[in-house]
Amino acid sequence: MESQTLKSKWALILGASSGFGAAAAKEFAAAGINIIGVHLDRRSTLPLVEALKQEIEKTGQKALFFNVNASDEIKRKEVLDSIAPALNGEPIHILLHSLAFGTLKPFIHPDPSQQMTKAQIEMTLDVMAHSLVYWTQDLVARNLLRKGSRVYAMTSSGGERVFPTYGAISAAKATLESHCRQLTLELGEHGIRFNAIRAGVTDTPALRKIPNAEKIMEFAKYKNPSKRLTTPEDVAKSLVALSLPGTEWITGNVIGIDGGENIVD
Repeated sequence: MESQTLKSKWALILGASSGFGAAAAKEFAAAGINIIGVHLDRRSTLPLVEALKQEIEKTGQKALFFNVNASDEIKRKEVLDSIAPALNGEPIHILLHSLAFGTLKPFIHPDPSQQMTKAQIEMTLDVMAHSLVYWTQDLVARNLLRKGSRVYAMTSSGGERVFPTYGAISAAKATLESHCRQLTLELGEHGIRFNAIRAGVTDTPALRKIPNAEKIMEFAKYKNPSKRLTTPEDVAKSLVALSLPGTEWITGNVIGIDGGENIVD
């Protein structure tokens, strides 16, 4: 249902074509929010992106999508240049950082060719954590994040827990949470709010790339008080609620949206 308090605002979603990003785009659009989506897809998955755009436009909202690498500095600036006419002086009300692209390898391996390299660690941290800072810097410099803007960054329990091959991504999630805290401090007086969103285990394309994903999901169902996985829609609906007026004092947190999964050992 469209919310009059969010009608005609803008959301910029990094990682918009699948998983949490796609679900958020649909829910934001249903609430009356225009969508700017940044994604990186091969030709084989572009029809899914086009279908998502059409679904957004059916709600009466605008859908501007860019198939580029969100961690590329030049592409970032090109996207911001391109959206300026559509925004027509309006700010970005919601920035959602939902980039899931990193290397899954152990730090240490008997065969050095199978262990994490410096380039892979730096790439993972750059895409999944540092890019939040760079997008925020450019948006603030262009006066596109203002009082009332909300920034959400998708983290996970991996920010404080580890398992084989997850070292670089775990480091990225912990760093992402730290960046949210620092940005809360630096931009709090400007009324810009930052929160990391810790979703429960969710069946997404990103999770499916992790070894033993089926076992991870099976255990999450077992220990979750509701005996099911978190869904992208669970998270998306919560993000809409967090973006409404009256939630301005919620900032600098890691917010769990997991049905209580994280409290159960």
